[in-house]
Amino acid sequence: MSQLSILFVTSEMAPWVKTGGLGDVSAALPAALHKAGHDVRVLIPNYPALQAAFPQARLAAQLPALAPGLPPARLLSAETAGLPLLLLDCPELYGNAGNPYLDDHGHDRQDNPIRFGLLSRIAALLGQAHSPIDWQANVVHVNDWQSAMAPVYLHFEGGSASVVTVHNIAFMGCFGHEYLASLGLPQHAWRFDGVEFHGQLSFLKAGLQFATRISTVSPTYAREIQDEHFGYGLAPLMRHRESALRGILNGIDTEIWNPSTDPELVSHYAANRLAAKRKNKSALQEEMGLEVADDVTLFGVISRLTHQKGLDLLLTIQDGMAALPMQLAVLGSGERDLEAGFSALAKRYPGKIAVKLGFDEALAHRIEAGADCFLMPSRFEPCGLNQMYSLRYGTPPIVRATGGLADTVVDVSEETLANMTANGFVLRDDTPHAMWLAMERVCRSRPDKRQWLRIQQNGMRRDFSWKQAAHDYISLYRDAISARELER
Repeated sequence: MSQLSILFVTSEMAPWVKTGGLGDVSAALPAALHKAGHDVRVLIPNYPALQAAFPQARLAAQLPALAPGLPPARLLSAETAGLPLLLLDCPELYGNAGNPYLDDHGHDRQDNPIRFGLLSRIAALLGQAHSPIDWQANVVHVNDWQSAMAPVYLHFEGGSASVVTVHNIAFMGCFGHEYLASLGLPQHAWRFDGVEFHGQLSFLKAGLQFATRISTVSPTYAREIQDEHFGYGLAPLMRHRESALRGILNGIDTEIWNPSTDPELVSHYAANRLAAKRKNKSALQEEMGLEVADDVTLFGVISRLTHQKGLDLLLTIQDGMAALPMQLAVLGSGERDLEAGFSALAKRYPGKIAVKLGFDEALAHRIEAGADCFLMPSRFEPCGLNQMYSLRYGTPPIVRATGGLADTVVDVSEETLANMTANGFVLRDDTPHAMWLAMERVCRSRPDKRQWLRIQQNGMRRDFSWKQAAHDYISLYRDAISARELER
């Protein structure tokens, strides 16, 4: 089987619907698989943003309701840059604008189990002989809890191989036992080795139990979720399914994130033209209200302000940090106490620390280019993208040794400088003292311009495109298809 028929199932896809990394992955990975010559179709709910983007979408099939009394749906077909899209159209379930999972008050939408149960059900149908369209996937690739029930339907009803990708195991999609019937699942599915998880129906746990193969978004994260600390109660299942588990590092869009062509930058540069990067630093300092100076180290942050991201460490060491020859530019939003803490920090150190609450895509590009060093001390990070953007932009990051951060950033040492792999600074502990020591080390390292240039160039020359990830997923799909055939 040379060409594969792949159904990629997702609850978000950039640029139309995005709450995190899944949106970026859903835009880039299917495109890379399509470019590699495979028959890929993306199944996604027809949210208002997609309705607006594809008003000429054609009717592909009328679909059955998930259960009696629930609304029926339609399947519409569209295309983006040659990539086929299948839009799951059901205004009663997907007609609300805004966050795809939360209501206007920030609470989980009450009908989420039905909304994403239907997405999973239709995904499974597209992998079965009685597919509602004249096409059948030989592998159904689902992502996170929102589509993780598809492998369950395929297990109980028969059909193609399935792959579930865990982007963040902390979000499990847990609902009450009463949804078992609404989802059209048999009663004997309610077992500890089925869909049940501590008295609830967990979409993610069910998918992990029944998927032919499992992937995570980095090799280190695949190992971490087998440990109780990172597994959120699913570590025993992950250890049980270790032979089916693969860690495949996400890529980044190297056309959008390219310092030699980025339209948001005041000065373009490359690994062999790094002097031009300084103009971006001066422009960023001016834009953020910082003192324009090249002899101080400018640290950049682009992040959700949450405990997971480890940025509370900066508030703990603010006096010691401010004593260093450094500046800090922060862009982000999140937990109110952290937003308040960073706002107060900027007021306390004007000209030295600047904070912009919210998100600004253009400013994010300018911070990546203008900062000398990027801060990403996450307590856990399944993959992470900003550290890869930073490496590509010649902005060595400080990271914690976890998840995808550990797989992409190589700590500066005599050995790694000698073998040309050093590209950043790695924390082994999530303590304030470790954070301060890392920042102080960067401030000491940067004046050695020859060594700093080497660190920058090492990062910029790494290939973070989706080409390798697409190759790894194709291999995983073939393995899943072979395993599914042996099950029959």
